[in-house]
Amino acid sequence: MTSERLSDDATSSTVEGGAAAVGAPRSGDVPAGGSGGGATPTPTRARRLRWILPAVLVLVWLAIAGIGGPYSGKLSEVQRNDTSSFLPAGAESTKVVNQQAAFASAKTFPACVLVEGDSALTPAQLQAFTAFAQSAPATTVPVKGGEARKIGDFLVPGPIVVVPSKDGKAALALVNFDANQAFSTLSDGTNPVQASIEALRSADHGLDTAGARVYVAGPAGTIADFVKAFAGIDGTLLVVALIAVLVILLIVYRSPVVPFFVLATSLFALSLASVVVYFLAKNDAIKLNGQSQGILSILVIGAATDYALLLVSRYREELRRHDDRYEAMGLAWRRTIEPVAASAGTVILGLLCLLLSQLSSTKGLGPVGAIGIAAALLSAMTFLPALLVLPGRNKPGEHGRWVFWPSVPHVGSRGPETSGIWSRVARLVGAHPMRVAIGSGVGLLVLAAFLPTLKAEGVKQSDTFLTTVESVTGADALARHFPAGSGTPTIVIGPADKAAAIASTIQASPGVSSLVPVTDAPAAGQGGGQAGGQQPAAQPKVVDGRVQFQVTLKDPSDSTAAEDTVRQLRTDLDAVSPDALVGGGTAQNLDIRDISTSDRNRVIPIILAVIFVVLALLLRALVAPLILIVGNVLSFAATLGASALVFNHVFHFPGSDPTVTLFGFVFLVALGIDYSIFLMTRVREESIRAGTRPGILKGLAVTGGVITSAGVVLASTFAALGVLPILFLAQIAFIVAFGVLLDTIVVRSLFVPSVSYLVGKRVWAPSKLARGDDEAIEQAEPVLQD
Repeated sequence: MTSERLSDDATSSTVEGGAAAVGAPRSGDVPAGGSGGGATPTPTRARRLRWILPAVLVLVWLAIAGIGGPYSGKLSEVQRNDTSSFLPAGAESTKVVNQQAAFASAKTFPACVLVEGDSALTPAQLQAFTAFAQSAPATTVPVKGGEARKIGDFLVPGPIVVVPSKDGKAALALVNFDANQAFSTLSDGTNPVQASIEALRSADHGLDTAGARVYVAGPAGTIADFVKAFAGIDGTLLVVALIAVLVILLIVYRSPVVPFFVLATSLFALSLASVVVYFLAKNDAIKLNGQSQGILSILVIGAATDYALLLVSRYREELRRHDDRYEAMGLAWRRTIEPVAASAGTVILGLLCLLLSQLSSTKGLGPVGAIGIAAALLSAMTFLPALLVLPGRNKPGEHGRWVFWPSVPHVGSRGPETSGIWSRVARLVGAHPMRVAIGSGVGLLVLAAFLPTLKAEGVKQSDTFLTTVESVTGADALARHFPAGSGTPTIVIGPADKAAAIASTIQASPGVSSLVPVTDAPAAGQGGGQAGGQQPAAQPKVVDGRVQFQVTLKDPSDSTAAEDTVRQLRTDLDAVSPDALVGGGTAQNLDIRDISTSDRNRVIPIILAVIFVVLALLLRALVAPLILIVGNVLSFAATLGASALVFNHVFHFPGSDPTVTLFGFVFLVALGIDYSIFLMTRVREESIRAGTRPGILKGLAVTGGVITSAGVVLASTFAALGVLPILFLAQIAFIVAFGVLLDTIVVRSLFVPSVSYLVGKRVWAPSKLARGDDEAIEQAEPVLQD
């Protein structure tokens, strides 16, 4: 007798220790009055009316989709993408923002309008540029379906002054937006800053034929480019993800019906999640930004499809044992709800751990993602089952199986799990568990060895765009002719009685170009920093015993050198006065990076602990959860090692933010553990019938196809994030897509089953299953190892 019996003998009892193999009805599987052999029971009125609940559920979900669908496109209206809104109140740069309000009637958000020539600008060119810059407030901002606005509606009052560069080849004008207006929404749902910047960039400045180039950059230009980049979320990203899922489902099911049912399940879940997230964000209960919105759609589509695949697979399995589709669905639903709910619960709890983050952007993703997963669970476990059992046109003997046409699962037919690649993988694990465990573990460790080469210390804001944008090219042009920090000043606020010492300390810094005190009668151009570099003789304005300085740095505001200058300024000024604070755009980027690193180091262990507890409760064991956690942590480390190789040597990325590692961990460990949950819950079910080691092999063979399909779907949906030209999302796309495939193909298929097989029944310790009778195991082992 050989191990071929595991896959080729559908009625063999050797592997299962007496239980019938998949493909034949089991005793106890068919309820009284049911038909395990194909006979149709006598219909009753109650049985004839069983379609009512599914019909009601379908109608309810149609209503949800009708109401919630439009909100998917309206989520951009409640986004906040400004850096300052990400930081906690205790961050030093946030304290500066709050104290700045006392020095000015409005917070400013500057756009740097720059003209650059190949040679010195002529008087005519300078005059034309001055006229263009000063006419900016009168420039029309088109509003679709509404009354056109003027850029001046969103600016702080004050003249726009043009400052020529020392080399005469450029001139700079600061157009200061009102920060309170910057992140509101126009009547057509567009962002006023983005709409204003686009209008300014497309306006006729009359210099194109004069050998000069005009750029609109600065913080406002950067925000405009971010908003434009994220505009693809509502269209391109969703279409790419859905097409990828549809192609995979058509290959998996070879049916023209089921794939569209699964897609409808995903889209309806996204509708539900969108409407909930919209109203919570609109009422400031949660924070939503472009990144969170993009991840939400991908997360919902991927999770809903995964859950749907698991339900459909179990339903098809039960249809081979039961003639009545309602009975088959009832059994499939009951046996699927536990692993799916546990999987969703694990992901939800993992995401909610992000609420412990200090960054609002990271904290906001927690509830946003959790809402998406909950919606996916509800849709997959209510709407999809209702669709699958609704009456339809059937050929004789199909009894409601029309949705699977042309591959109809008939009662008594053999399932794909009884032969093919996954039965061979199961035989490999059973025959050589030690080799498989060592081989897969070493493979993961080899990739993990490259983890230290991952550059996760942060990147310049200009490096976050993967395409050429004007805010970056304009910043480069600005740095060629002015102090690179012009237009994005560093703000220093400190005690008035220490003003002279604070000014001297700032001027002594080698990274500082100039400083300007805020006065009662501010010089033209204050609010955006001084471009010329000369310090005017003026008395600082004193507010509540404090003074404010605007500091222009020599290096670009988003550069590592500028951040080093800010860090050193904070240290030096603390020696002058502990109440001296350093803020501004560079300081905000620095605080975000430092807090992101702190969040990563604090949240990751908490997520691991939460997942371990959930797994222990689900599997009623401690050893099995430990194996799963070790496998997924190894997988995460290997994924980051592979990512380091690809990012450094293939894509040549400049680096990544600490949040990439944190988000990657959340998605990989929380989502990757799904596949181990799907596997081990089925293994536990089979182990109760046949013993642990036969149960491991049977569970692997039965779930192999569906879990692999689910992994490919999830990897494909996350890979769709790569279509957006943002470095952060491209890196998340690769990390999650590669990591999910690694989890699916290596960890769940080889590492976890082989290690569990070696441990044997002790994998369920300390539950009663670990102390069970070994007779079935002893009978099965010679066959499995032949």
